Amino acid sequence: MTSETYIDFCFVRPELGGFANEINELLKQTFAKKRLNWFLEEKTMEGVEMVVAEIKGMSNWNSEDETIQYLEETAGDKFWEYLQGYKMFIYPVKRGCTSCGTH
Repeated sequence: MTSETYIDFCFVRPELGGFANEINELLKQTFAKKRLNWFLEEKTMEGVEMVVAEIKGMSNWNSEDETIQYLEETAGDKFWEYLQGYKMFIYPVKRGCTSCGTH
């Protein structure tokens, strides 16, 4: 089943430069076979870099739990090292409409 997928990640590390590029590569590797797109916003403050990744698209996950399981199996060590928070919503597409009783 196909689901509408919305994920926000917050990644943080000490300031080294080029963090958005590194996060972009991590996301390419993690979501290589998924129909997802992302927008990255990079901020630097007090010696720390932060990248907020807004991800959306279609996936084959039916729930947030399935998405987390996929990430646990697929994402690399750097992804987990940098990840400081996330928010996700997975909306499975339902067939038919409820107004006429078809499925």
